[in-house]
Amino acid sequence: MATIVIGADHGGVELKKILAAHLSAKGYEIVDLGTDSGASCDYPVYAFKVCDEVLARGCPGILICGSGIGMSMAANRVRGIRAALCTSEFHALKSREHNDANVLCLGERITGAGHATSIADTFLATEFEGGRHQRRVDLFDER
Repeated sequence: MATIVIGADHGGVELKKILAAHLSAKGYEIVDLGTDSGASCDYPVYAFKVCDEVLARGCPGILICGSGIGMSMAANRVRGIRAALCTSEFHALKSREHNDANVLCLGERITGAGHATSIADTFLATEFEGGRHQRRVDLFDER
């Protein structure tokens, strides 16, 4: 099965552990880039590590912090990354179908573990539709 690169800051470390175990049990190879502790750390460091690995491997990534906002903002600074902060399965579905998102961002303090695993499952199972959406996605890297 596919590889998933995952990372979190101190505000998302517990949800990262839950998601990594859930996805590993489903057969995904998990590349966990940290953090592994609740000690305060800087979320952009982990966002950039995960994004670099997503681009190098051509696989999806998952980033988690307290709200998901900081991780999504940092990740979207990386050319070629299309990070989507998702709080529902519908967000996950459309971010993949229409926007070809390659990084899912979640907030541990916002989204419970059961809901987060469902969002991740939806994100990973959904394919990009291409077509008219490709033209729009191509515009992202023109600036």
